[in-house]
Amino acid sequence: MTPPRSGFAAVVFDCDSTLARIEGIDELAGTHADAIRALTEAAMQGTVPLEEVYGRRLDIIQPTRSQVEALGKAYLAALVADARETVEALLWLGKTVRIVSGGLRPPVEEVARELGLPSDAVAAVGIDFDGDGGYAGFERESPLARSGGKTAVIRGWDLPRPALLVGDGATDLEAQPAVDAFAAYMGVAFRPAVAAGADFVLRAESLAAVLSLAADEADRARLRGSRWADLLARGDAALAVGPSPA
Repeated sequence: MTPPRSGFAAVVFDCDSTLARIEGIDELAGTHADAIRALTEAAMQGTVPLEEVYGRRLDIIQPTRSQVEALGKAYLAALVADARETVEALLWLGKTVRIVSGGLRPPVEEVARELGLPSDAVAAVGIDFDGDGGYAGFERESPLARSGGKTAVIRGWDLPRPALLVGDGATDLEAQPAVDAFAAYMGVAFRPAVAAGADFVLRAESLAAVLSLAADEADRARLRGSRWADLLARGDAALAVGPSPA
């Protein structure tokens, strides 16, 4: 399939290292940081299936309710440049915007609220706590805790088409068949295998290029007369540079 050069009715974002500059599980890792980071990177590079590492990481960390709440605040403090403005402009244009993440649902929902999205625009993995706020397990049946899960979730949404997926990891790349185009956001971490398989490679730290991809000519005319004109110009400039080598 040849992706459209620009113009998408729906945009789906990953969260970690895409909307926010951090990986949530690494932020929770504490003294287990090195071991958790190695497992996370193996899953993101696609060298180890996600289902082999998902539960293992949480069992090692045993995150508490207060730690998960703090992660939500950390996400907000680490939002990628122009994330708020890009989502706001997409919604103003009438685009459908969703977040699909293998991260934990409470902090990912906090990102969604900050970006003006309702909780039903979010797919992530639930987590359970005991009466004292201690870790009591995660949503093991969630498709997002295993390889191929993002494909199933996105297809289940029945999004308006054409649809664009924006993400940084192997689980995003493998969801490419569920959308019309995949943009590899490499502004936080460059993953060569993911970039190689993408329809678009976004190297700038800003997410403004997503607006440029999503806007068709009618959208562009509206944006040029709006407060998002500069955002569109920055996105166009980032796209004009094109992908650079790793």
